[in-house]
Amino acid sequence: MASINQTLLIASITIIFTITTTTAAAAIVSSSDIYDILTQYGLPIGIIPNAVESYTLSPTDGSFTVHLTRPCYVQFDDQTVYYNKLIQGKLTYGSVSDVTGIQAKQLFLWLSVTGMDLDANSGMVEFHVGVLSKKLPADMFEDVPDCKSKACVHESNAQSM
Repeated sequence: MASINQTLLIASITIIFTITTTTAAAAIVSSSDIYDILTQYGLPIGIIPNAVESYTLSPTDGSFTVHLTRPCYVQFDDQTVYYNKLIQGKLTYGSVSDVTGIQAKQLFLWLSVTGMDLDANSGMVEFHVGVLSKKLPADMFEDVPDCKSKACVHESNAQSM
């Protein structure tokens, strides 16, 4: 009889713990989205396109993953950027480091973006490509960009051809 009561007690505790943990995890995910998190870290929301399917963020070291619904291209004025379906890196205030999954086109080459830093004083976002970097105005990244399936400024014209 004691073993049945112990089993029921353990099962009840397990169910309560599972419900509590699941509810707490759901509240964390639903209370903010990736764009809210970028804002909390002092970064412009437009550095990630609008095709986010899911994301994770480690509260201990700032490492993150962003899963897009599909790989895509974004055009920032004269700069074409490719986003892989999986983007990873590490967030600290005003900075993203150890980035994988993002490439920028320079002339005829696709170069991996390895980091981004916001310089609030100058209003510029500095993109790091290995040891090289390029600064772009932060106001270019105020809005969440559209995720396009082709590396073309006028995608609708290219699809109708």
